[in-house]
Amino acid sequence: MTKRGRVQLRRIEDKTSRQVRFSKRRSGLFKKAFELATLCDAEVGLLVFSPAGKLYEYSSSSSIEETYTRYKQFALAENDVTNRNVNEDTGNVQNNGEDPSYCNILNEISDRCNSQNIDQMDARELDKLKDVLLEALRLTQSRKVSLTERAVGTN
Repeated sequence: MTKRGRVQLRRIEDKTSRQVRFSKRRSGLFKKAFELATLCDAEVGLLVFSPAGKLYEYSSSSSIEETYTRYKQFALAENDVTNRNVNEDTGNVQNNGEDPSYCNILNEISDRCNSQNIDQMDARELDKLKDVLLEALRLTQSRKVSLTERAVGTN
């Protein structure tokens, strides 16, 4: 009996062997996607195109389109967060259509941290910084809940 070792990752030259390997690997991949969805209650979407261009798909929800729509919503939300750039020179957050109070709080945090070393702040200044950080945390959590509810509401 031969011992199975690690498969060398390189293109299989024989077309028939490549197709057999693709089919077996695809089946294993779909099995793992199903297991992940079942065991972890995760929403899983999987798209595989064969070398011949045939589409194979799996979705743990009712359709791959729903999973893709949900993905696009999260990608859009992630893009919104990424677009809130920090100005390298001033450390101020640029307001790209975001709530101005949120940007003001972030700018205040940035100003406080840039103006002096935290080690040099007295108790009163640290207390003010703590209050500003807690408000930023509250607004961030609120925004996250809002985005999550919006994404879940579309399913």
